[in-house]
Amino acid sequence: MKILVYGVGVQGSYLAHVLVQGGHDVTVLARGKRAEELENEGVIIRHYFQRKTTVDSVRVIRTLEPEDVYDLIFVMMKYSDFEAVLPILADNDSRHIVLVGNNMDTYAMQDYLSKSKRSPKQVAFGFQTTAGTRAGGKVICIRGGHGQMVIGGLDGTIPFRSLLEQAFMRTKYKLDFHEQIDAWLKNHMVLIVPMNMVILFHGFQMKEVVRDDKRMRQMVAAMGEGFRVLDSLGYPLIPAGQASWITKHPQFIRWALKLFLALPVSRLIDGTVVELKALNNSFAGWRTLSDVSTPNWDALEAELLSLS
Repeated sequence: MKILVYGVGVQGSYLAHVLVQGGHDVTVLARGKRAEELENEGVIIRHYFQRKTTVDSVRVIRTLEPEDVYDLIFVMMKYSDFEAVLPILADNDSRHIVLVGNNMDTYAMQDYLSKSKRSPKQVAFGFQTTAGTRAGGKVICIRGGHGQMVIGGLDGTIPFRSLLEQAFMRTKYKLDFHEQIDAWLKNHMVLIVPMNMVILFHGFQMKEVVRDDKRMRQMVAAMGEGFRVLDSLGYPLIPAGQASWITKHPQFIRWALKLFLALPVSRLIDGTVVELKALNNSFAGWRTLSDVSTPNWDALEAELLSLS
């Protein structure tokens, strides 16, 4: 199968590795220094928990031309980068697109791509449950098991589900098909944005984050506010139990997060001001539609917006 991985950071690198291991013809799209690294050295991944390093050779392109056709395109982008990529995808002849990552605008993106005059797209949305960082030309990847993607369509079953299952048939990577992927992504955003804001405020110095009890309390309270906003707007709170634990047991959640952030592995958490601002800005629109008070989220937002 001919597959394109569009974007080769931590997430895209691991997905490319899995697809190569699955025996597919894998192309990656990268630019600048990253493209040179991949051409010269391949996709180098240090699998943190597994204590091993893998190197995979892939074909590298810098632009996606309209006539370049792939059976599947996985777009592995930060939320703030999707907007610039959509016109390029719309002008390409490939039909099956999976947008992977944090996403607050699934319906608008699907509508845009499905109306492509050149080649109307079938679109799915996913989130790969891996994390990590890049160090030089190498990716340090944090994952449990063999990797997993929560994935779904907005209108019931993904039309090209069989193609997706075929792509991962020879791998141990898990596709977790979800019937409410839009709600899942919004719930996930409510969980990670307050945490990443606080981490960012401390320059990714986790010891300082753990010691800042005021912000830790603010962070957990903001998560609870976010879930209440979603609930007030009619979104299901999923995964089951997640929102309940955070809203009913904030002290337990705060100490659990402190324990996690004190672990060495937490230092590999990565993020950018640009993406956090974009996610927060989108959620601000949802907050204005709700009558739920969000003083803790508002306080974190004000600090985030002051950052350059």
